[in-house]
Amino acid sequence: MIYLTPHGSPLRKTAILLSLFICSYIGYSQNNKDINTNLLEYFWQAEWITHSDITGHEYGVYHFKKNFELNDPKEPFIIHISADNRYKLYVNGKYAGNGPARGSLLRWRYETIDISPYLKKGGNTIVATVWNFGEFSPGAQISHCTGFILQGNSQHESVLNTSPSWAVCKDAAYSPIPVQVPGYYVSGPGEDFKASKHIWDLQEDINPGDWKPAKSLGKGCPKDCHTRSSILPGRLLYPRQIPPMEYKKQLFSCVRRSSSPVQDGFIKARSVTIEPNTTLHILIDQQHLTTAYPVLEFSRGKNSSIQLTYAESLYNDKQRKGNRNDIAGKQMIGNHDLITADGGENRRWESLWWRCFRYIELTIHTKDDPLVLDNLYSYFTAYPLQEKASFESDDPSIKPIWDICWRTQRLCTNETFFDTPYYEQLMYVGDTRVQALTAYYVSGDTSLWRKAIIDFSDSRQPSGLTLARYPSKEKQYIPTFSLLWIAMIHDYYMHTGDEEFVKSMIPGILGVLQFFQPKIDDTGMMKKVKFWNFVDYTHSKYWISGEPPTDKQGYYSILNLQFAYAAEYAARIFRDFGYTGLAKEYENTAISIKEAVVKYCWDETKGLMSDNTEKRRFSQQVNIMTVLTNAVDKQTQRKIMENILQNQEIAQATYYYRFYLSLALEKVGLGDEYLKQLSLWQDMLNDGLTTTREFFEPTRSDSHAWSASPAYFLLSLVSGIKPASPGFQTVDITPHLGKLNYINSKMLHPNGEIIIALKKDKNGIKGRVVLPETVSGTFNWRGKRTQLRGGENILEID
Repeated sequence: MIYLTPHGSPLRKTAILLSLFICSYIGYSQNNKDINTNLLEYFWQAEWITHSDITGHEYGVYHFKKNFELNDPKEPFIIHISADNRYKLYVNGKYAGNGPARGSLLRWRYETIDISPYLKKGGNTIVATVWNFGEFSPGAQISHCTGFILQGNSQHESVLNTSPSWAVCKDAAYSPIPVQVPGYYVSGPGEDFKASKHIWDLQEDINPGDWKPAKSLGKGCPKDCHTRSSILPGRLLYPRQIPPMEYKKQLFSCVRRSSSPVQDGFIKARSVTIEPNTTLHILIDQQHLTTAYPVLEFSRGKNSSIQLTYAESLYNDKQRKGNRNDIAGKQMIGNHDLITADGGENRRWESLWWRCFRYIELTIHTKDDPLVLDNLYSYFTAYPLQEKASFESDDPSIKPIWDICWRTQRLCTNETFFDTPYYEQLMYVGDTRVQALTAYYVSGDTSLWRKAIIDFSDSRQPSGLTLARYPSKEKQYIPTFSLLWIAMIHDYYMHTGDEEFVKSMIPGILGVLQFFQPKIDDTGMMKKVKFWNFVDYTHSKYWISGEPPTDKQGYYSILNLQFAYAAEYAARIFRDFGYTGLAKEYENTAISIKEAVVKYCWDETKGLMSDNTEKRRFSQQVNIMTVLTNAVDKQTQRKIMENILQNQEIAQATYYYRFYLSLALEKVGLGDEYLKQLSLWQDMLNDGLTTTREFFEPTRSDSHAWSASPAYFLLSLVSGIKPASPGFQTVDITPHLGKLNYINSKMLHPNGEIIIALKKDKNGIKGRVVLPETVSGTFNWRGKRTQLRGGENILEID
């Protein structure tokens, strides 16, 4: 946004309790105890409001405004606020937050904010800038129609309840710029901003004719409110369950090149003047990938244009990226914003939505008036995960891998988990399972994990399947991802023990299983089901768009094994919650499917499971799932893993499916092989990446969190920390040090902290394990089991 700079009013941080520990900003109150209970059960007095001259579905940026008097400002002053699509809130010219957290129409989130720090005695002004990107909106953005709502928490705050007493104006400065970049892109448009059309001081009614009374769209309806006819409005309001995103100023590192000599003062808050009738290209490097709101401060330069183009990396003439640090002979290709100056002084532009970039290229065309660049910087934004865990060893190459994995996790974690922050900003089930575990192990946060499970539950269709990605304005089905949603729920159960929540998911789990179960035919297997049966984006020519090859009848083994995998996870949940009949049914179903897959797809000569009954195509993926489901005996499982590690002729697992490869290695007792797999991540560092890429080269995305699993496995596999019972009540510590001589690691546990310090010697291993006082477990080293108690445990094992 342009006006009302946060300068001089940084939002102070305050700690709040959400599962374990996360940070928030002052003003935000995410504890539902702060919400007047009447606002959870009855229609709000506040109304959804909009502009009277719009349909509500077109692109547009609007300012909603209320002037009000306070004779005696009181603390707190709590409001509940939401908008469609998005809003930024300003109180007396100071930035107070943004939202709403993305969700569905029937779980439309609102923020609870205490704005008392921004209020004063006498006249006050509150402004919300609301935008709807319309047909250009991001793929993850669901919408009913343009609207804004603000409800005071009590009679004291009701002066701000939205109604036609609010004024609204359309900001004509904005128009969308469609994005054209290599690869699938659905992250929203660029901004064409004409400074001459913008209202630069929304505190003052400089152009009163631009303002109109807001149009009412009806009262807000909270989650527990039902009319007599049970007809619900277009949006059902739910309290936000996650903290606000981080918003922290960051500077650029350097100017890497310029079409003519230019000082880099403007990225260090020192003004630089661009002469009249000049064309200039300036390439700026952040030196690492980031997600941030870019901010440009400028003066004069009437009718000058300033284009900001954003990219993860530059491209050569063959549209390949090469080493990300290299710029020679490369060009910028990316989404962009365009600003046209109006000749005024002290202008400030900030993008409505954040951008993902390492490089920004400025393309400047001045007219007859010199343009002054006063400053260029950005505000980093992401979910406020904190790096609470750590891993140290005698191998210095591991720490940089940890760092790029954690940076990837951070950039791919916002109001939902993202697959990629540049291209899609969508939450997919397959990606999210990996991300949720990584986020938990390194930060201890479970709030977004829980929200993700809810979001996918909300996406369930009449067929029983979840959508593959959600929130999403378009429906996409990947049936195999619905199966992984069940595994994700079991993961959450084991690490949190949130029984009431997990139990509430059982109907959804059954719905997914019952989509597949009737498709099992008299062979004991099921054929390829409809929709996109994605497994992994392997480079094998026999795999099409991530789907393994079927035989002529349509059978393929991995779908059946993935169903058995999910059925076994579901059975464990059913049994723990007393549904023993269901547990037995799905245990038996999993057994029979595995037996059928072995009967029709096992190749005894090769000692591998084939992709289908023709036994001509083989992959790491199906053999990994053979191991994870115990479809064959333990001795054979180990032979399978030894085989596929060496066999380059079969389809290879990508970064994503190496999550499951690593699980399988550990399962068969080959956990010490894991560290060798990190050479693929070392290759990323050698290529100048600062985050983990989506695919093997050539890749679309340079930041894809399904590739960030080493940050999880360095703690769960190398350090060996895993829950041994639901809720992490007991632990199993089975380290796999490989060639490492020592490790020091720690991670948060729901009841405290787990600390491990181990050192190998010629006779065995020694060191210490510290558990929370209320936690016990076992330490396993090469077949020797040692009991662990709460507190410090000194180990010396030959």
